[in-house]
Amino acid sequence: MKFDKDYFTGQTFTAEELNKYRKAVAHCITVAKKNDDRDVKFHFAYMALIKIGIYFLAKAGYRIKSRPGHHIKIIEALSVLLNDDDIIIIGDKMRKDRNLDFYSSDNMITNKETDEYMAFVEKLYKRML
Repeated sequence: MKFDKDYFTGQTFTAEELNKYRKAVAHCITVAKKNDDRDVKFHFAYMALIKIGIYFLAKAGYRIKSRPGHHIKIIEALSVLLNDDDIIIIGDKMRKDRNLDFYSSDNMITNKETDEYMAFVEKLYKRML
């Protein structure tokens, strides 16, 4: 994958730094699993997805720059790095749902969608271990 210089910069990460990323993902998943509120569960599942992407980018020697559109770049890169087309499809759906939830007044994530997103994110998390 060619990493766009506008979004990515090369950087070496220590094992300790990578472990901190893993812990951050684990924390998001724990919060999501412990909470019955679908909005909270979805928010932390989405945060876990993005942090999983940041972890795998760091493992590959890249850091993401915070710019408009950087979440989609993280999801795209994660899909390529893990050779998994489901990541771009489901991850982008999560991103769009998050944006609708954030910027729209009438979008509601369903419990079924939240459960499916959680299962997807937990599957990705297991690939970190």
